[in-house]
Amino acid sequence: MIPSAEYRGDHSVSARRDPYAALRFRDFRLLLVGRFLTSLGDQMVSFAIGWELWLRTRSTFALGLVGLVQVIPVILFSLPAGHVADQFNRKRIVMITQSGLACCALGLALLSALEGPLMLIYLCLFGIGLARAFNSPAASTLLPQTVPPPIFTSAATWSSSAWQLAAVVGPSFAGAFVALFGRVTLIYVFDALAGLTFLVLVLMMRGRPLALSRRAATLESLAEGLRFIRRTKVILAAITLDMFAVLLGGAVALLPVYATDILRVGPEGLGLMRAAPSIGALLMAVVLAHLPPLQHAGRTLLLAVAGFGAATIVFGLSTWFWLSLLMLLALGALDNISVVIRSTLLLTYTPDEMRGRASAVNSIFISASNELGSFESGLAATLFGPVVAVVGGGVGTILVVLAVAKVWPEMRALRTLDAPAPAPAGD
Repeated sequence: MIPSAEYRGDHSVSARRDPYAALRFRDFRLLLVGRFLTSLGDQMVSFAIGWELWLRTRSTFALGLVGLVQVIPVILFSLPAGHVADQFNRKRIVMITQSGLACCALGLALLSALEGPLMLIYLCLFGIGLARAFNSPAASTLLPQTVPPPIFTSAATWSSSAWQLAAVVGPSFAGAFVALFGRVTLIYVFDALAGLTFLVLVLMMRGRPLALSRRAATLESLAEGLRFIRRTKVILAAITLDMFAVLLGGAVALLPVYATDILRVGPEGLGLMRAAPSIGALLMAVVLAHLPPLQHAGRTLLLAVAGFGAATIVFGLSTWFWLSLLMLLALGALDNISVVIRSTLLLTYTPDEMRGRASAVNSIFISASNELGSFESGLAATLFGPVVAVVGGGVGTILVVLAVAKVWPEMRALRTLDAPAPAPAGD
């Protein structure tokens, strides 16, 4: 099957100058709307679960279990899920997992309406984590089916923007639901409907076909994703930078402490502080979309993560609310540079038949670092106080940047985000 001109990359010259290049593709628009709706549902469910469990239990341990029961299946099943995504029809896998996610959301709605047992709530959350473990590697292959390779950077930028927009409006929508109805039950129903809508949008996508792997499921084939990431130095360096920035940059995890005990701005200030990183990321996405293609991508990534560490240090030391808010905006903006570069590298450097397994490895690193990062920040704040925890995390992030630049000179030398040229025959 020969891809149409829309997918062959005939727009490569104009794509480099067009900030809205990816949005001109019908399939990408369908995918973007679907991802925004599911991300919005995820953000609202995170609010709803935390709100409901806190009101029912008044236990911080109960809240901590929410992340744990969802990340365990991601860590355990992502590698097999990546292999499945590389062997079978990826759209069909997404449809099955989205159906599973919708069922779990409806289960949470029923348990919320009936005030069902907490154990069943955690079982639904485990089911969500399991479905996401299989959904993420398969869903990651949809984007390269919707646009040609020269537009991957534009697509990654707008895809990140959709997530950040959902992160801004999701908690606000959830709060409005609770204020209006007094319960969170309808939030779970909305999440289920969002997932089913995404399923329909995926069915409407035509997309260019991607090569599948035909190797049997062996331990060796499951480990190929790990070997590919280890072999591709620029991707390994980018993932390492992102992972340690999340692990060590604990400003966001400790925002409630800063809002109440250090900046003394109350819940209103906390709401602004929580929204600030996503607002900064959205603004940066617009800037990146209008800038010409990066000519020193590796150096830009290193400087962005170092800037992330520096902004974390300033935030940790600040006792002035508006300076703290400015630093949170900067954190989101700089983090989005890292996200766009890492996402584009995964798109351009990964062969089609390896996309599921490479995405699975990336998912493990990112999911684990998010959960462990929150735990690390809380533990460090308990032992040394919140200011030392945040400032120390910022210093640690800068040290990681220096180490990555030293260990992987390929990252310093990386210029564009285009796919690497094939090696000459015989090398």
